[in-house]
Amino acid sequence: MNSTNNAGGEGRSPVLEVVRASLPRRYRAEARFKAYGIIALVLALSFLGLLLTSIISNGYTAFQQTYMQLEFNLDAEVVDPDGDGSEASLRAGNYLAVVRNSLYDLFPEVTSRSERRALSSLVSTGAMYQLQNMVLADPSLVGQTIQMWVPADDDVDMYRKGRISADVPEGERRLSDKQLGWIDAMAARDRLELKFNTALFTNGDSRDPELAGILGALKGSFYMLLVTLILSFPIGIAAAVYLEEFAPKNRWTDLIEVNINNLAAVPSIVFGLLGLAVFLNYFGMPRSAPLVGGLVLSLMTLPTIIIASRAALKAVPPSIREAALGMGASKMQTTFHHVVPLAMPGMLTGTIIGMAQALGETAPLLMIGMVAFIVDVPQGFTDPSTALPVQIFLWADSPERAFVERTSAAIIVLLGFLLVMNLLAVFLRRKFERRW
Repeated sequence: MNSTNNAGGEGRSPVLEVVRASLPRRYRAEARFKAYGIIALVLALSFLGLLLTSIISNGYTAFQQTYMQLEFNLDAEVVDPDGDGSEASLRAGNYLAVVRNSLYDLFPEVTSRSERRALSSLVSTGAMYQLQNMVLADPSLVGQTIQMWVPADDDVDMYRKGRISADVPEGERRLSDKQLGWIDAMAARDRLELKFNTALFTNGDSRDPELAGILGALKGSFYMLLVTLILSFPIGIAAAVYLEEFAPKNRWTDLIEVNINNLAAVPSIVFGLLGLAVFLNYFGMPRSAPLVGGLVLSLMTLPTIIIASRAALKAVPPSIREAALGMGASKMQTTFHHVVPLAMPGMLTGTIIGMAQALGETAPLLMIGMVAFIVDVPQGFTDPSTALPVQIFLWADSPERAFVERTSAAIIVLLGFLLVMNLLAVFLRRKFERRW
């Protein structure tokens, strides 16, 4: 009898003995690999949680803004200097004096020039514009005394939100002890209140944090993404269909494919340099315009769409093509009547992922002048504008403490848009996905 088949174990195979001896070591290696994977996953989730916690804890307060209730005496001699009630006269009114006088009336004991200056700094400069717009909309208010909620200065807002502590020595904070006393006195009279910060979503950029908003950046991003979608989607799909279904397999098409794959890995700032050299310097297109930004982002997004679309076309079983050709369909009919419709979910998913990548890009936009400080909200594709990631970059560089929370709030909005776009990609893939 063969010794390897000896059930008593005396004649076991040396190979079997080696395998059995190595089993504990292999099991330990497998356990270590699983442990490393779990540790890596926990670390990644921890860092992600830390990042999101930091952003949300810093940014959620920006969705509220401190407002101040004041009584404004719209004296005709101050707000209507010409006395004719015309729009020009009402625009020339001294609304800053109206706002300051309303504060002086609240604290009549404040008489010195320095104290009055400190008191008037508690209200935002946006109050006089708000008052002016109200009078222009309803000139009958001239001569009346009205009560209105106006935005407080950003330092008052920070103090009310606990970002400025009264326990810090007076020389180390932006508000003096007297200013803190006036703020506490107004809060005791219910003249200070936290309201939803509509200005964050309805205003453009501003040097004053309490007046700064993301509407201009949002519209700039929208126009850029629209240009990017209009250009990159049809061109990317057409290139993918040609390369995958019609192009002859030779070294030229291989060279094109390799370059497309390499373009997907090129740093985005290189596309910005290309846009600066070609679109601005050579063609003379307007600087800081969403049109130029969309052209640059289209160049950056095209490789992603082409690669994703080619992968979707390859996933269509060859039997579909063979069946269509067997029924007498031409190559073009087979491609556009059967292959492309079946690959379209994958193409749309790749396009949305490419658009989400474009939405979050900053570096190429800096090279074409979209980092400029622009207050007005763009009304078209050629108006000067900025984009949401660039707006975040600008606010993050601002020294005021109030811009820190607005930076985090803008990041939250940007992450929300990216999350929605990724969820849309997942929805489209699951809804139209075909399995064979």
